[in-house]
Amino acid sequence: MSVFDNIYRHRMARIAAFAPPVALAQPAVNVERIADLARHAHERHAAVALFPELCITGYSLDDLHHQNPILDAAEAATRDLIEQSKAWRPLLLVGTAVRVHSQLYNCALVIHRGRLLGIVPKSYLPNYREYYEQRWFAEAPGALVESVRYAGQETEFGARLLFEAEDLPELRVHVEICEDLWAPNPPSLDGALAGATLMTNLSASNVTIGKARERAQLCQVQSFRCLGAYAFAAAGVGESTTDLAWDGQLTVHELGQSLAQSDRFNPDGTELFTDIDLERIEQDRIRFATYRDTAARAAERLRDFRRVRFALDLPLDTPIPTERAIDRFPFVPNDAARLDEDCFEAYNIQVQGLAQRLRSTGIKTAVIGVSGGLDSTQALIVTTRAFDRLRLDRANILAVSLPGFATSDKTAGNATALIEGLGVTHKSIDIRPAAERMLEDLDHPYSEGKAQYDRTFENVQAGLRTDYLFRLANHHDGLVVGTGDLSELALGWCTYGVGDQMAHYNVNAAVAKTLIQHLIAWVARREEFGAPVSKTLNAILETEISPELIPSAADEPLQSTESTIGPYSLQDFNLHHAMRFGLGPAKIAFLAERAWSDRTRGDWPSHIAIDKQGEYTLEEIVRWLEVFCWRFFQTSQFKRSAMPNGPKVTSAGALSPRGDWRMPSDSSARVWMDELAALRCELDLPASSSSGAS
Repeated sequence: MSVFDNIYRHRMARIAAFAPPVALAQPAVNVERIADLARHAHERHAAVALFPELCITGYSLDDLHHQNPILDAAEAATRDLIEQSKAWRPLLLVGTAVRVHSQLYNCALVIHRGRLLGIVPKSYLPNYREYYEQRWFAEAPGALVESVRYAGQETEFGARLLFEAEDLPELRVHVEICEDLWAPNPPSLDGALAGATLMTNLSASNVTIGKARERAQLCQVQSFRCLGAYAFAAAGVGESTTDLAWDGQLTVHELGQSLAQSDRFNPDGTELFTDIDLERIEQDRIRFATYRDTAARAAERLRDFRRVRFALDLPLDTPIPTERAIDRFPFVPNDAARLDEDCFEAYNIQVQGLAQRLRSTGIKTAVIGVSGGLDSTQALIVTTRAFDRLRLDRANILAVSLPGFATSDKTAGNATALIEGLGVTHKSIDIRPAAERMLEDLDHPYSEGKAQYDRTFENVQAGLRTDYLFRLANHHDGLVVGTGDLSELALGWCTYGVGDQMAHYNVNAAVAKTLIQHLIAWVARREEFGAPVSKTLNAILETEISPELIPSAADEPLQSTESTIGPYSLQDFNLHHAMRFGLGPAKIAFLAERAWSDRTRGDWPSHIAIDKQGEYTLEEIVRWLEVFCWRFFQTSQFKRSAMPNGPKVTSAGALSPRGDWRMPSDSSARVWMDELAALRCELDLPASSSSGAS
């Protein structure tokens, strides 16, 4: 039986890469080192172990590659490695030279559980500057056979081989060698189109200034272009330094993201372990129609790929926690420089969107409800900058305060300070008299003095606020700027037709709550609008997120949004993985547990104070995931189907029915809820107290 905390259950695979010290022209010594590392990879539960190019003999032998004693010793050592591999789980990718019909090929040996599954020759041989490989080796396209006998076994031979795990069907491995990646048309492109999810490169790339950055960039681009994972291993210490030097660089990239980078120039050799997410790769390819269409157009040439199958015998009954770094805030990068760049782009996308809408309509007045909360703050900042960009008078921004039954002095004060600090026009309309009249007309118990604070009580206030904003826009020939964000749309935390669901143009529609918090903090840090406004922005960031619709006594806490629909940090995490990658709740819970169960694990965005760095138990993660799945898949799509225009901001997607997201408004969340119920049972968590619809 599989256990929850196991990467293979969740369609992930551990990749190991090594650059061991090389003993030049000593195959037996090198194989002994390779065997020790392969055993280490087995003990660390790796599925694939990658080694450098020609690592059994050393790459820098030059003309010694043509010495039969070396080639014989390499074949004998390989036979020993194959025999030892019977005890190990990982698929081994090891480099050596192989004689085939009076020609010598620079090859990757693919070994698993005592079998030589295949031999992949190098397709492109560099023969420029410091490289002379055509002096020693033949190119893969010139091979005349599709099978050879090597190290005592008959095996597949050729550059167009895929190695597929029967018990982890998403793991399909393609192999190329060093220069193949530098070619304008790398073999891994066809490998990916033929179905490979993991592209590997055995390399002996020598190091020069900037070469490590060049390799990493190539691997990053190739993983992005191929919609897959790309693992790279370069030769290190022990190679001849007669004219060159070697650094032992190891990298793994996935979908354009760097998962792991090794140290370099290590005299003891280098190693790297990380986990690739095969399900994410498969999901991305399913969504990306251009991948499908490109594979279809290349179908004729892709049919000559031969598929070699093997079984990993996965240890599903053993806990194997992921070693992969999981970002707590998928909408917000941890790296300070990247965060600055992302905030700049997000902010300017919002500004440009609104500026173009104002320009195209000829409207010169904007109306916006300002509560002193996060969303209206961000919308007002964006509106102000859009007016500056269009050289419009900020006085034409009508920022409206609409206090209701539960508006606090703190939020009202923050709203006033922000409006005054930005120099826009302030108007305040107390909605309580109109709300009381409407409740009385509805025969609501509140009008009889009863403290019944139900949905009607809340939505009367939300509706009146929107009514006033739209009528003010009519009165001033203006445009209502929306404030509702992506997270609220995902959870349906907005009143249909009124409230944050409706506007003439919504600048926040594709911006998650956690990103809005960081955008406001970014503007405050940069003092974009001066120090007094930055002080107000920081005060807004410190305020409890609340709809402020239900009154509370002086000694009672404010109505809390997150206590009802869950912490936005978790719900944005859930949204990203469900919307961007189509992952199921068990997988999302597995990733969330890794990201959020221990505040000391992994990196945080640099400006998040230690006292703000929270953590959640697995039970909390599952409970709020139930709320997310119910609200996202069962109850809220009808609101998203009628959402106003607004610009897409992040590559993770948006929920506009005209853009990224289309689903029936009357669909069911049953599949997701059943999976979560089964997960609760498996993990021995208490039964859910509700359907998740709270």
